[in-house]
Amino acid sequence: MAKRQPAKKSPSPKKATRKTVRATERASLIPGEIVLGTGDIVALANRPTLTLRVTNHGDRPIQVGSHCHFFEVNRALRFSREQAFGFRLNVPAGTAVRFEPGEEKRVTLVALGGNRIAHGINGLTNGALDNARVKAQALKRAVELGFCEEGNAQ
Repeated sequence: MAKRQPAKKSPSPKKATRKTVRATERASLIPGEIVLGTGDIVALANRPTLTLRVTNHGDRPIQVGSHCHFFEVNRALRFSREQAFGFRLNVPAGTAVRFEPGEEKRVTLVALGGNRIAHGINGLTNGALDNARVKAQALKRAVELGFCEEGNAQ
């Protein structure tokens, strides 16, 4: 007796339509071409922001990158580190802000996203940014290492 072959399923209408659209798109593409979607992309929508006054008390320029946990930046920059905990610069990815010696600037910070776990570049923060104990330990360490003064976290 001949072995029976399993019945082939016909593709679902959704899959068939998707395949047709993809084939049509591929036929009209030029190799290396970039096809953009429609509409605007709103970056960092609905994330908390804050504005801080930052002064460079050092003798050299300091540059801070877009995705650096601002709480952890160079100790020569003076600002409210307690307020900056869990925030980064609100600038486009890959850019930075430069602080010249003696210069005071107002910067806008935006809350870090994702899983909100940070391991600091200066060893101040180590853990979940929404954990009060992690924040308290980071502030204590910032005071011990001269990043800010006790009491005002400046």
